[in-house]
Amino acid sequence: MATDKQVRPEAHGHQHRDVSGGWLRPAVFGAMDGLVTNASLIAGVGGGGGAAHTIVLTGLAGLAAGACSMATGEYVSVSSQNELVYAEVNKERLELEHNPVAEQAELATMLRARGVSAATARRAAAEISAQPDKALEVHTLEELGVNPGDLPSPVVAAGASLASFAVGALIPLIPYLAGFDQLWAALALAAVAAVLGGGIVARLTDRPFWRGALRQLVLGAFAVAITYLIGALVRHVS
Repeated sequence: MATDKQVRPEAHGHQHRDVSGGWLRPAVFGAMDGLVTNASLIAGVGGGGGAAHTIVLTGLAGLAAGACSMATGEYVSVSSQNELVYAEVNKERLELEHNPVAEQAELATMLRARGVSAATARRAAAEISAQPDKALEVHTLEELGVNPGDLPSPVVAAGASLASFAVGALIPLIPYLAGFDQLWAALALAAVAAVLGGGIVARLTDRPFWRGALRQLVLGAFAVAITYLIGALVRHVS
């Protein structure tokens, strides 16, 4: 029974609202995405000989479009994941209603797999099964790897993604908005932000600061170099 309806834990995992299911994950990805996207756009337009006005217009358009796109994608993604979980939970609820004896035996088997003695597992399964809500919660956690009451909010995820993308995308525009229309200044500021952002993310995951910083800088520089070369090539052939 469990094998027919099981959602693999690695696909959904235990949902932690403050890390993977709330605002932190989309905020981190949004900020880095906004930074790399707009730095690359600015590099491409600047490499193509675009004027400061054109670069600012492109950067602001990229900020708005990218932030809305990120928010939309995050909302749809989280909503779809939640809907899948709710559908699986509903299946589990129906199983508990129509096959209570089999479900109780299944729960005892799962407890046995966790090292509980056979007698204790049977008593615990019977006690848990006597409370429908608790039984559903335990079965859901054991078989699906999720807590239905602690799923991520699509609105929170979308809002965090939108705001953080906008902040990241704004950074390489700051020199131009301040009247300093030098491409190198925008890219230097983006590089500093990439180092700090990548390093902070690394520390949040207990990895060395320098490793995350270097990774983010290298990946961002690669994207910027590609778009700059495209802009320069277009400028050369046109």
